[in-house]
Amino acid sequence: DDATPVLREVSLGISRGRHVALTGPSGSGKSTVCLLLCRLHDPRAGQVLVDGVPLPDLELASLRRAVTLVEQTPFLLNDTIAANIRYGRPDASDDEVRRAARQANAQEFIAALPGGYEANVGNLGSAISGGQRQRIALARALILRPQVLLLDEATSAVDARSEALIREAVEALRGETTVVSVAHRLSTIKDADEIHFMRGGAIVASGTFAELLATSAEFREYVKAQELSAELEVGA
Repeated sequence: DDATPVLREVSLGISRGRHVALTGPSGSGKSTVCLLLCRLHDPRAGQVLVDGVPLPDLELASLRRAVTLVEQTPFLLNDTIAANIRYGRPDASDDEVRRAARQANAQEFIAALPGGYEANVGNLGSAISGGQRQRIALARALILRPQVLLLDEATSAVDARSEALIREAVEALRGETTVVSVAHRLSTIKDADEIHFMRGGAIVASGTFAELLATSAEFREYVKAQELSAELEVGA
């Protein structure tokens, strides 16, 4: 709908090395922010700046090397684990592939597979679990050594153990890589340096998890709704 903006008066600054999270109900504009940051879309009004330079003024190839996106449903090739991790850097050595896998907390399950790094993941990764697919996608992003890592609902479809391993991998990047996480699942982003709560295309509250609980009634209701949902799932 050309007449209805997805984002409204969003102003957001992200410092190098910080873990910043965006959360809120579906349709609030969280994923659109990610698409703007990696320049898969350009804003019709306003601008995205890196060190004061508008994104369109940067060489697109350089931006693609510096900013990497891991989506909710990653696309895996019907090929080996090593080939999938190496996809963005065909010249990467075996040691670099293994290092990226370790960073993504994927080395344990890879070692347990027949063939290890030469195991085929199947069509769209059908031969491995959702959590394993997501960790391979994270390793594929980390082998590029991005300056900015965007995680768009990267843990929404994985089990609790996979979520914990991905969260641990992201925490290890703190201070070195700028991480922007989009997540409904609050356990994924609870320890972020800063959380922005979005609704209707706008940021309605910002702060740490504890600060938002203390200052935003709407955020508290959002947390309660998630806790109730978890209880119902356990009860079922």
